[in-house]
Amino acid sequence: MNMKRILETAHELAEPFRVSKGKDFRLRDVDPGDTLSLKTEDKPRAKEALAAGVAALADLQERLYAEDKWAVLLIFQAMDAAGKDGAIKHVMSGINPQGCQVVSFKQPSTEELDHDYLWRCMKVLPNRGHIGIFNRSYYEEVLVVRVHPEYLAGQKLPRQVVTKNIWKERYEDIRNFERYMTRNGVVIRKFFLHVSPKEQKNRFLERLENPEKYWKFSPADVKERAFWDRYMDAYEDMIRNTATKLAPWYVIPADNKWFTRVVVAAAVVETLASLGPDYPKVDQARLKGFAAAKKALTAKK
Repeated sequence: MNMKRILETAHELAEPFRVSKGKDFRLRDVDPGDTLSLKTEDKPRAKEALAAGVAALADLQERLYAEDKWAVLLIFQAMDAAGKDGAIKHVMSGINPQGCQVVSFKQPSTEELDHDYLWRCMKVLPNRGHIGIFNRSYYEEVLVVRVHPEYLAGQKLPRQVVTKNIWKERYEDIRNFERYMTRNGVVIRKFFLHVSPKEQKNRFLERLENPEKYWKFSPADVKERAFWDRYMDAYEDMIRNTATKLAPWYVIPADNKWFTRVVVAAAVVETLASLGPDYPKVDQARLKGFAAAKKALTAKK
């Protein structure tokens, strides 16, 4: 495995979709069908690149776990059927489950609504040496809750704190939270998988035509399509206000799953490699202890 070449390829694939300064971001500038210079006939190459990325991730994650200093949090947001689950499954397929945890956030429970909106995410942040994956996250609070204000009314917030500036204030709180976590050794990378309404429709129809995929379909998903434009406005505003150098967004075209997965893998590989994780150094005293243990184990009895 040529790590240098893998990292070069990872940078070439991931960098075009990285947003570190959100101020001038425009979602319409990202084509959901974009595959850079890769074409459909390049799928085998992309598959090879993904396999190399998965292998590199396995090595980097083992070093991250052994070093036990950094934690990595990967956040995935997207419209329904954009491919979050598949991307997580394929990209993290080589990771040791002992050092990785995936949390999927659904509609808040009664207990969760009795706390601040960050609470349910904070309590499942990854340990040092671990990779944590959030399938949806606290960003739902500036997405679905913004598109559907009636959800905000159900959060039992004091009337005085629900002002016209609530979304601006939530963006500020999220930026501060992510800065705090970064300063404590939690590296945050965020992924928005950008699917087109046409491709989403095709994937919904595929689920309806294949009995083995019925379980993936919910009529509520179709209803949400009526709010597409409002969701896109919310996503754009979210990225513009929360993309920072410390916690960037990767806005990744999602109409072609094979391309989405290789770019996600590239971004994660580049992130872990930037930390330079390595196995802990062993001092002379412990080496002597190892030698004594080896001698005892190999002694004839």
